[in-house]
Amino acid sequence: MADKASQSGPEEAIRGYKTILSKVIDQRPSGMRQRLADALGKHRSFVTQISSPAYSTPIPSKHLPAIFSVCHFSPAERDHFLEAYHRAHPGKMSLAAGMRKTRHVSLIVPDFGDDKQNAALDRAVNDFIQKITSIAGKGS
Repeated sequence: MADKASQSGPEEAIRGYKTILSKVIDQRPSGMRQRLADALGKHRSFVTQISSPAYSTPIPSKHLPAIFSVCHFSPAERDHFLEAYHRAHPGKMSLAAGMRKTRHVSLIVPDFGDDKQNAALDRAVNDFIQKITSIAGKGS
């Protein structure tokens, strides 16, 4: 019985921060999930998995700055989310790590008419931006 309780603990904690994210997204204008998917270089189904408390898929910490920026978290919402995130993933990252202020940039790129090619381009652009910001962050 203790095993069952310990197994539900982490899942319950993940549901906690996902519930906060889901409420934030629901309070924003329509199209927020798609904008978030675009910013993360992922499909909309990924955003559904990471924002729905029904799924136990954890949110990778590297996506938190983009989520906070695109979803326009208030400081109180961000603090509440981070408290829940750290309960679910203790020691995963410090409260301040990776939480530098970000901004959303939109690009117009060609549509290749193929979902796999479009997704590959999205990932390549996202990876490029992350590499550049990583290099820039080392210099400061």
